[in-house]
Amino acid sequence: MKLKQNYCIYTPHQRTQTGYFAAWCIMFKNIILSRELIVQLFKRDFFAAYKKSFLGIFWIFIAPLIGILSWVFMNAAGVLNPGDVGIPYPAYVLLGSSIWGLFMGFYKAAAATLDVGSAFILQVKYPHEALLVKQVAQQLANFLISFVMTLIVLIAFGIVPSWKMLFFPFLIAPLFFLGSAIGLVISVANVISNEFQKCMDVLLGFCLYLTPVIYSSNIKSPFFQTILQWNPLTYLIGVPRDIIIYGRIEHADRFILAALFSFVLFLFSWRFFYIAEDRIIEKIL
Repeated sequence: MKLKQNYCIYTPHQRTQTGYFAAWCIMFKNIILSRELIVQLFKRDFFAAYKKSFLGIFWIFIAPLIGILSWVFMNAAGVLNPGDVGIPYPAYVLLGSSIWGLFMGFYKAAAATLDVGSAFILQVKYPHEALLVKQVAQQLANFLISFVMTLIVLIAFGIVPSWKMLFFPFLIAPLFFLGSAIGLVISVANVISNEFQKCMDVLLGFCLYLTPVIYSSNIKSPFFQTILQWNPLTYLIGVPRDIIIYGRIEHADRFILAALFSFVLFLFSWRFFYIAEDRIIEKIL
C-alpha cells in the first residue's frame, strides 16, 4: 500500500504573484480549515484575561455599567448639550458609544493580530488569518454582553427596541470591514515602528468627535454638517443605532456606499497582509 505524500513547494515572491481572487480564496479556505484552532485559541485567551483577578469574568459586566452611570451623571449635571435626539440622552449615547466601541474593538483586534500571536507564530506553522478571526471573536463576545445590558437600559428608559433590530448583525458587518482594514495595515506597519498605531489611535480618537455618537447629527453648523456628510462612520454607526431606537434607516443609499467602500478596502488590506506576512515573520525573527 502506497502512502500519499503532500509536498509544499515555495518559490520566490510566490504570494506577490498570486492574483487577488486566488489570494482571497486561499485565506478564506485557511480560516475554514483552522476553525478548531480558532476555537481553542479563543477559549484560552478569553478566560485567561480574567484569571488573575478577584472579580474575574464579572469585569465584563462592571465596565459597561460604569459607562452607563457616567453618561447618566454627566447628562444630569448638564455637562452635555447633545441636541434633540428624540429619546432620553443617556440611552441614545449609550447605544451609540457601544457601537463605536465595537468599531474600535475591530480595529484594535486587527492591529494586534501579529503582536498577540508573535510567540505562537515562531513555534507553530499555521494559517495566521486565524489570529484575526480569534481576535474579532473576542471583541464580539465582550460586545454581546454589554449590548444585552444596553438593551436592558433602553427598556428601563421606556424605549422598546424595534423588531427590525433583527437586521442589526448585518448592519454592523461594514464596521468590521472598515475597522479590520485599518487594523491589518497598522499590524504590518507596527513591525517597522509602533508609532504608526499611536498616530492612528489619536486620529480615530479625534474621529469620535467628528461622528454623531455623543450628539445628534441634526446640528446647525454648516461646516460640521459637511464633515458629517462625508464621514462614512456617520452612516455605519448611525444606521445600526437608528434601526434599534427608531426602527428606520435614514440615508440608506449613503450607508450602502459606505459599506461597499469598507468591504473593498478590507479586501485590499487583507491581501496586503497576506503578501507582507512572510517578510513580517522574517523581521520578528
